[in-house]
Amino acid sequence: MGGYILRRLLLIIPTLLGIMLVNFALVQFVPGGPVEQAIARITGEGNVFGGFDGSSGTGNNDLNMGSDSTYVGARGLPPEFIAELEKEFGFDKPPVQRFLLMLGNYARFDFGESYFHSKSVISLIKEKLPVSITLGLWSTLIAYMISIPLGIRKAVKDGTPFDTWTSGAIIAGYAIPGFLFGIMLLVLFAGGSYWQIFPLRGLTSEDFETFTTWGKIKDYVWHITLPVIASTIAGFATLTLLTKNSFLDEMKKQYVITARAKGLSESAVLYGHVFRNAMLIVIAGFPSVFIGVFFGASLIIETIFSLDGLGRLGFEATVARNYPVVFGTLFIFGLIGLVVGILSDLMYVLVDPRIDFERREG
Repeated sequence: MGGYILRRLLLIIPTLLGIMLVNFALVQFVPGGPVEQAIARITGEGNVFGGFDGSSGTGNNDLNMGSDSTYVGARGLPPEFIAELEKEFGFDKPPVQRFLLMLGNYARFDFGESYFHSKSVISLIKEKLPVSITLGLWSTLIAYMISIPLGIRKAVKDGTPFDTWTSGAIIAGYAIPGFLFGIMLLVLFAGGSYWQIFPLRGLTSEDFETFTTWGKIKDYVWHITLPVIASTIAGFATLTLLTKNSFLDEMKKQYVITARAKGLSESAVLYGHVFRNAMLIVIAGFPSVFIGVFFGASLIIETIFSLDGLGRLGFEATVARNYPVVFGTLFIFGLIGLVVGILSDLMYVLVDPRIDFERREG
């Protein structure tokens, strides 16, 4: 198993290299880069993409037309100033050299500074990380804590009224988009039109630091309740049905019939034999559930509940062409996803020691 883990860890390097290379290459063809963003701010234009979509910004129209510079809106600006901007953003070097320099820095976990925040990328990520960890970690844990027992119960009670009405509720929850469910929660419980039970925005109260330890815990739970529920709903539905179907498949196999014929109790059969095999497919889905909640739904949920997390940071950086933040978060997200995949394989072995990845690879 040690050799397998080592190979998987070494495989992270070319995988991350491929991810960064593809995205870096794509960025070279995207209009409205950081230099043009800076020019738009300097010249007072409201829309840096005006020259591309045919519209004009709030500044003078002649700024977008007929310039010797390759940058939109650069008319009238000295070439020396444009060259200084290129140097400041690192665009005075050819793309290949920029990419190799970026890889060298990232190997030391040096992600540089944001173009427009005057902060290092690491410090920005540290500021936003608590929100994403809150949504990803608690949503995944709650989804598994509820879905696995419920899925097992549904498998045991397959075809009964309990199975029917819980399936209806689960499918209804799955059909509701997370953002719509979040808005509904705000309307109902955050003072929208009915009850003012939970806060409308933020991860903690403004006077959070003045609270006692117990007061901080209550304030934290009070704030995260609605966004965590909203981000859990879709993963919860999928995981419950996956658990149920996995247990149903295992319960029909010959070894279960044999165990029952030997006189074992239903509980011993279910948790002593079926559980270990049925949970393999559920554990296999853990990385996708975690990564999906941690990254996928974070932007929408953060926007609805006014949370300043990694989702909004990545989106705003992409719109502003803030490449150090874009590539820094991409590198970290990719690394987390690959490590979680390895942890999933380790969980396979913990659940069923019979699995030997070394032998399967050989």
